[in-house]
Amino acid sequence: MRWALFLGSLALALAIGVWALQVPAPRDTGTPATEFSAARAMADVRQIGVRPHPVGSADHARVQSHLVQRMTTLGLNPVLQSGALSPEAIARLTRWGGDPAAAGNAAVDIVGVLPGRDPGAAAVVLMAHYDSAWDSPGAADDGAGVAAVLEAVRAIKARGPAERTLVVLLTDAEELNLDGARLFFSENPLRDRIGAVVNLEARGGGGRAMMFETGRGNAETIRLFTQAVRKADGGATSNALSIFVYENMPNGTDFTIPKNRGIGGVNFAFIGRPSQYHSPTATPDNLDQGALQHIGSQALEATDAHLRADALPVAGSNVVYGDILGRVFIVHSTGLGWTLLVLAAGLLAFAAWGARHATGLSAADVGRGLLSGLWLLAMGIVVTHGVRALAGPSAARAESAEVYYTLLRRLPWMEAGAGLAVVAVALAALAGRAALGPRLLAGVVIASVAAILVLGGPDYALLGAGGVAIALSLWSQTAPKTVWGGWLGLIALVLVLGCVAQALAPEAALIFVWPGLLAAGAAAACALVGARLHSAPSLVPAALATVLGGAWIVTLAHPVFLGVGMELPGVLVLMALLVLLFARPLAPEHTRATLAAGAAACLILACGVSLTARYAEPMGVPAVGGPT
Repeated sequence: MRWALFLGSLALALAIGVWALQVPAPRDTGTPATEFSAARAMADVRQIGVRPHPVGSADHARVQSHLVQRMTTLGLNPVLQSGALSPEAIARLTRWGGDPAAAGNAAVDIVGVLPGRDPGAAAVVLMAHYDSAWDSPGAADDGAGVAAVLEAVRAIKARGPAERTLVVLLTDAEELNLDGARLFFSENPLRDRIGAVVNLEARGGGGRAMMFETGRGNAETIRLFTQAVRKADGGATSNALSIFVYENMPNGTDFTIPKNRGIGGVNFAFIGRPSQYHSPTATPDNLDQGALQHIGSQALEATDAHLRADALPVAGSNVVYGDILGRVFIVHSTGLGWTLLVLAAGLLAFAAWGARHATGLSAADVGRGLLSGLWLLAMGIVVTHGVRALAGPSAARAESAEVYYTLLRRLPWMEAGAGLAVVAVALAALAGRAALGPRLLAGVVIASVAAILVLGGPDYALLGAGGVAIALSLWSQTAPKTVWGGWLGLIALVLVLGCVAQALAPEAALIFVWPGLLAAGAAAACALVGARLHSAPSLVPAALATVLGGAWIVTLAHPVFLGVGMELPGVLVLMALLVLLFARPLAPEHTRATLAAGAAACLILACGVSLTARYAEPMGVPAVGGPT
């Protein structure tokens, strides 16, 4: 019974999560005029992405001419705005092998206007950049964004006049130093009329498009966005965690410029098929047209909603929000997180009371379950980073752009290797540390740390995690003795982490608060139905939580790894902890040897997959310069 519930619920969660990660089918040219069609947009992608078109090249002039003609056809009356390239842009273009003088040492934006019925109302900018990296045709970055902008404008016109003016901004020199966006928002007379920005980007050649950045104080923006994208093909993918993470990363896009000037809005990008980022393979034929449909449909609905809103969003407080399987959004204030944590703690206490009366559960065993969760985190972080090190150097230590792009091509192998390593650690946690032996586990930690030090360089945080993992591996008294102790200990650990996150970064606390609440509710229901956890009905709440919560975690894990997994593969360990938060009571008892054997097999396979990346995507000869 337990095997069926355990494997069945996990398999169903994985299947639903993978389904939710799919892009919508691209729409054909017969799509109604008021809707977005990837097939129509592809006509522009094929013109833009014929060849690389960096600043100063003949193809850059060709693309510029094509876009001016297209915007004229759309009735946007385009004008060219020219401004000096920054010293940083000149240096990067020279490093690429380009000639800044051929571009007149200038960036040239293309600016068009679709007038609204109220000339005094704040205007909305729909923006993408039309220059490409040096060796890339740029069909995705950012040919897809530019084509989506033009197709969205056509659909907006077909829907009839809007109150607000739409400014269509195709920026130049984004790949060099965001110079085009800086030029418009510093010098263009329209800049003072702008009330919101919708920007389109890409770091790869496919996958679901995520709305990953807003202006600061985004409560009103999120409410407008979540209402607008209900009509988007394939729904929308976005959450407050991604907003928080990107806010604290050094990366920037054209959206960075208006955001730093206090202008709100939304920023979209897809990051799947990472091997196509700034690559010669980023051709129109290789572009994922479903990704184009997804980003374009969302951009259309978000822009149209801003244009027709009675009032544009203004900066206020931030909110906590997230999509559920790309179809439904939950939005609440940051302060509500404390209430949800208190509710979860109450449900946890009820479950503990029921388990104590039915099974004699002790507080000490719940504490051992909490320490078991800490062991999972520490062990998993060290092992995943050790496995990741086998695939190549840290991106932060990449000596050239070529090394960075090679690592991007290896990213799918890294994800598979890290995922298998996480499964290995999770199976080891379920089997119990005694089943594998403290010395063997300590040896795995030492081998992982050695791989990190030799192949990736010193990392004191990982050394600390290794020390914790070894200590908990050798301290046999930290293993929980009952199912309830292991389960409630994990929930308690996640709620503690939720309290810390709620205090320090309430926008990001949803990663702990929501799963913790769901798991505590499932535990309370199990205690109410059958606290001994011996019958199938008593385990159904946990199975349902595993399916729903596990599927949601899957939809988070993949984009998170694409975004930060190259440097922080240990993020998948947190995802594994959250899945076990639901599935822990379903794990079969008296099968420790089977689980231990599975853990060993997964770890060996993880190392093999990670090492294979070096041969599947060999490293080229390094050139001068770092990643861009």
